[in-house]
Amino acid sequence: MMENTIYALIAFLLVLLAVTKPLGLWIEPLARGEAPSLIRGLDRGVMKLLGIRGQEQTWQRYVTSLLLFNAAGFVFLYLLLRLQGFLPLNPTEAGAMPAFQALNTAVSFVTNTNWQSYAGETGVSHLTQMMGLAVQNILSAATGIAVAFVLMRGFARAKTETVGNFWVDVTRVTLWLLIPLSFAFALFLIGEGVVQTWAGSTTVTTLAGDSQSVALGPVASQEAIKLLGTNGGGFFNVNSAHPFENPTPLSNFFEALAIFAIPAALTYAFGRVVGNTRQGWVFWAAMGTIFAGAFLLFAWAESAGNPILTAIGAQEGMSMEGKEVRFDLGATTLFSVVTTSASCGAVNNLHDTLMPVAGMVTMWLMQIGEVVFGGVGSGFYGMLIMAVLGVFIAGLMVGRTPEYLGKKIAPREMKVASMAILVTPILTLAGAAMSLVLPDALASLNNGSAHGLSEILYAWSSAANNNGSAFGGLNADTAWFNIGLAFAMWLGRFLVIVLVVALSGMLARAKHVPVTSGTLPTDGVLFVVLLIGVVVLIGALTFLPALALGPVAEHVMLY
Repeated sequence: MMENTIYALIAFLLVLLAVTKPLGLWIEPLARGEAPSLIRGLDRGVMKLLGIRGQEQTWQRYVTSLLLFNAAGFVFLYLLLRLQGFLPLNPTEAGAMPAFQALNTAVSFVTNTNWQSYAGETGVSHLTQMMGLAVQNILSAATGIAVAFVLMRGFARAKTETVGNFWVDVTRVTLWLLIPLSFAFALFLIGEGVVQTWAGSTTVTTLAGDSQSVALGPVASQEAIKLLGTNGGGFFNVNSAHPFENPTPLSNFFEALAIFAIPAALTYAFGRVVGNTRQGWVFWAAMGTIFAGAFLLFAWAESAGNPILTAIGAQEGMSMEGKEVRFDLGATTLFSVVTTSASCGAVNNLHDTLMPVAGMVTMWLMQIGEVVFGGVGSGFYGMLIMAVLGVFIAGLMVGRTPEYLGKKIAPREMKVASMAILVTPILTLAGAAMSLVLPDALASLNNGSAHGLSEILYAWSSAANNNGSAFGGLNADTAWFNIGLAFAMWLGRFLVIVLVVALSGMLARAKHVPVTSGTLPTDGVLFVVLLIGVVVLIGALTFLPALALGPVAEHVMLY
């Protein structure tokens, strides 16, 4: 079983590597602030039609435009959720979503989190799925990619006050990247068996001879951008464990590939933008190495199975509790590790039933900021901030002012980068700590002891890092969790973005300094090792105590 699982890992990484360069070449001009040459004329016509002038903005104006745009999206989606009972295309007759739940849902989709405390096939209408949730899947992903572009420009430019134009960036990413890829991928998913229809349901006769109503809807179109945009909000309550969202092992493989495709391509585009493609491959190598390690640890933990069930002869090998029988260990591991590495809450199994070490892997991948390829844009700029921290640490070791890509990392830049790294750990640990002492929060648990702690820690890790997947076993549809997790999602997304764009502005104003014999090389194996060490060290120091009380303690008790 493990041998086939390793083959699945190798195959996935090879295919991901194959798509990185061609997709990165398409993204490169977008990152520079231009349209791809093949569609430059069309781009000019569209920008003129939309009235977008394209005048470059300072970082302050860029981030203001970004915040206003996303705030407007939140208001629109909230109203749509509250009024959907009066609107058309509602075959399931879904009523108004409760106020706190609508608040949480609107925030989650605007922030690219897609945390769901409702059953998608019954809780929202087809109109809400298409006009609200799918639209925000596109726009939240475009926002994250735009911020990644800004940080690339901060390193590539010098002595300038501008970092690009938000309206131009988000429009181009939407029209020339996300929509074409989503359309093509939706067709592939339909070919694999993912449904795409206006119907609300159909009645089927079961093998036992009974009648059953099966929910339907425009699933493939929602599914495509859910994965390519690393959103994760499923049309159905059980997400990608549902056969209408993820019907075959082949669809499972390519859905996982879709999640990583754009984040991986951003690394190559970055290398091209800064004039050194080796820099991009350094990021790819560091991300790929951490991903492979997490994959193997997860697979090892799950392959051993539950020792209690094994002892009584109820199970041999891999634990199948909460798993889909159409997916083997490799497919289950691949999807679980990919989605928690990225800010994609899609799941093809119940994480609450994972073995403790496997559950810890999924939590830790979120807690390190999902920098292992990560969400579209957010994973890249998270890893780039880790690189800034890495060169700063290396500079302290040798007694030199740290430099990265020709820019000196001064104390001001380092403070902003440090704050960006600390936002999500503070939100995660503070939220989890409060939930452990509030009676209303503890009443939401279906499990006690170390596993209950893991459920709470997972929820806050998922929200603060804009992942959206749930451990399960926790009733999050309460006032405390709806409001508290919404707060964590909003700050985890937009406070980090403000700090990243501010850092970009500082770097863009700075001049390039020449490389000297004392400059730390950042395009070789040594820096890959340093970058991996920084990511692992920060994750260990920040979350190890909490993980020791949750999944580690549960693992010890289980054995």
